[in-house]
Amino acid sequence: MNQTLFSSVSKKHCQILIVGAGPAGMSAAKAAAESGQKVIMIDDNPVPGGQIWRDGANVTLPPLAVKYRQHLAALSNVEILSGSKIIAPGGSQSVIYENMSGCGEIYYQSLIICSGAREILLPFPGWTLPGVIGAGGLQAMIKGGLQLQNQRIVIAGSGPLLLAVATSVNQAGGNIAGLFEQTSWRALFSFAFTLWHWPTKFYQALTSFNSAYRANSYVLEALGDKQIEAVRIQQGTTEKIIPCDRLACGFGLEPNTDLGQLLGCRLESRALAVDERQQSSVENIYAAGECSGIGGGELSLVEGAIAGYSATQQYQRAEELIKQRQKWQHFANKIIQTFPLRDELKTLARPDTLICRCEDVPFSMLEPHTNWRQAKLNSRCGMGACQGKICATAAYHLLGWQTPPPRIPLSPVRVQSLTNEEK
Repeated sequence: MNQTLFSSVSKKHCQILIVGAGPAGMSAAKAAAESGQKVIMIDDNPVPGGQIWRDGANVTLPPLAVKYRQHLAALSNVEILSGSKIIAPGGSQSVIYENMSGCGEIYYQSLIICSGAREILLPFPGWTLPGVIGAGGLQAMIKGGLQLQNQRIVIAGSGPLLLAVATSVNQAGGNIAGLFEQTSWRALFSFAFTLWHWPTKFYQALTSFNSAYRANSYVLEALGDKQIEAVRIQQGTTEKIIPCDRLACGFGLEPNTDLGQLLGCRLESRALAVDERQQSSVENIYAAGECSGIGGGELSLVEGAIAGYSATQQYQRAEELIKQRQKWQHFANKIIQTFPLRDELKTLARPDTLICRCEDVPFSMLEPHTNWRQAKLNSRCGMGACQGKICATAAYHLLGWQTPPPRIPLSPVRVQSLTNEEK
């Protein structure tokens, strides 16, 4: 499949194209715009902010997010294409995008990929029951207006996101029935004693701590008939069954590298590899934020600015931010060291546990195979609507299978976009 399969209704040109309007993308746009060059920022959300600064009915945006949004909106050389998604690379230095108006093409001189990350969802018995959701997914729904009055919510998984989700649940009127972190108390205390290096993170930890928080604990099974009714938890050496109305699980984040891979960018540790200037292995393509390594909002802002300055040859400005990036990269490394997924999580799925929800493929259908390609050809695993974004990532963590390279279109497209542009 190539660009001639897509009907291009509009053509845009810019010096700098930024894919993704989260903190990294907004920071990159702000920095690049200082050069006076034409900048286009494209994102599939209705307004800039990404997941970290997602807007919605139940959201009071932090002042920094409001400042960035207002600043970018006032710049005459920055065009923001919201509600638009990249569906494929175009010709030389162009991409094809789709929105409600149709399909178009953007030509650029330099590209900055700020495509963020997606949640890691690991299968366990009952994980497909209604009421079981990703932790980040629940947080996004709450920001969008979901109310949880008097609902019992269990949150389980790993990483600082769990505490942030618990705060969101409380604000939406929900009751935290349990908050379970799979990492040990020893690792958590060791991490806590290093937080003085990052005072803002220390303050966040203090203000978001929840009395329901339990370490060395993880989900074994979601229980229920037509929807979740309870969850079975391993807490230390004890098993517990906790009644609940919803279960939110978060096992970390996976860098979203699909566009970069299609453009030939090299991966390193499952993220887009970048140099000191945030440049990828491909000339004139840069990457910043979670797609170049999971690190949080502060690191994303710094990386985005470095990428924006570098892409517009403002190298002195970029170099001024190197120490700041090192500070937040050190924090990101501490997170990675503190919250590795335990081996027990690889053994939760039973033979009849679905690994691919789109095509109803049970875990047992993967066992005779030794790699993703074999499993896909023989079971249709990964051939559904998400195109393996969930099950292929799960197979990597459970079985060590390498994730298959992406194919175009990068996301589902309308039939009208698949007509020949030369007609």
